Amino acid sequence: MAPENGAGRLRSPGRLLLNPTPAADAPILFVGGKGGVGKTTVAAARALALADAGHRVLLMSTDPAHSLGDVLEHPLGDRPAEVAPGLWAAEPDADAAVRRRITRVVRDAERALPAEIMPAVRRHLDHAGAAPGMAESALADLLMERMEEVGDRWDRLVVDSAPTGHLLRLLALPTLLTPWVEGLTRRRERARSAEAFADVVVAAPEEDPLLVRLHERRHRLEGAAGLLRSASRVCLVTVPRRMVLAESGRALDSLTDAGFPLDTVVVNQIPPAGAAGPEGVQVLAEMRRRFAGPGVVEVPLQDREPTGPERLRALAAHLPGRPGAGTTPGPGSFDRTDRTE
Repeated sequence: MAPENGAGRLRSPGRLLLNPTPAADAPILFVGGKGGVGKTTVAAARALALADAGHRVLLMSTDPAHSLGDVLEHPLGDRPAEVAPGLWAAEPDADAAVRRRITRVVRDAERALPAEIMPAVRRHLDHAGAAPGMAESALADLLMERMEEVGDRWDRLVVDSAPTGHLLRLLALPTLLTPWVEGLTRRRERARSAEAFADVVVAAPEEDPLLVRLHERRHRLEGAAGLLRSASRVCLVTVPRRMVLAESGRALDSLTDAGFPLDTVVVNQIPPAGAAGPEGVQVLAEMRRRFAGPGVVEVPLQDREPTGPERLRALAAHLPGRPGAGTTPGPGSFDRTDRTE
């Protein structure tokens, strides 16, 4: 079972908003990159290393094409399951999250709106549940819930993110949704004021549950936006191929422009010395220059698929924060064993 969640929820992460944390100590880590670069294995290896160091770690996938359970060699579902000492993992079901959200909205609407309009409300919500972006928004809600638990239920949260474009949208959602929720709140407040002024009898308690829910969501979005910039880091995973370099560079620029703190970039699947070819050597050199700001860790191509705890631990030895990890803060400062020339 997952560790018990105590009271407070936002209080512990809320303290982190005031003092942005160094990369090594950031309690929330997003791992992203283009599909096929090994971001899921990197996320799992880093989470396992944190658990081995004595932290209570939740590893969560936000990629609809879940592969985290395969990498951990452990069946996963909606609820966090303990997969190793100190490490819990989950693969949330976006469709189930959408259904739960709609159920909550219907329940609140039944308490606040006249019964005769509820059939229309239900029809509207049924259509909304299938709308583009609803599953992504529901996953963002689940992620925000887990973020609120950091510092209380979990010491660290590692997020195996969807490919780069989805990660950027996911990280931007709290900021994008906050004005929309504020607008809905103002409209609801005006409607309540008009009803009171007209002395309209509405089947609702003194405390409007829809308003309560909107205020809660606004506060949650504001808290999540702050945590994303003060208590989290984004680790980009890439491989030494030119097309991947271009996408990773754009992702790094977008994250930097949006104010998201970056962790060390992981260049994965480095071929053995002499096997990269001239173009591979050139691309790797460009990556070293391009990602000199956050720094680079170069991970050699593994001889076997890195799945299961022992192979993930072997992979973790090459990653940031572990002995033997070859972080390269800038061009010309690489250990000789990291070179592929």
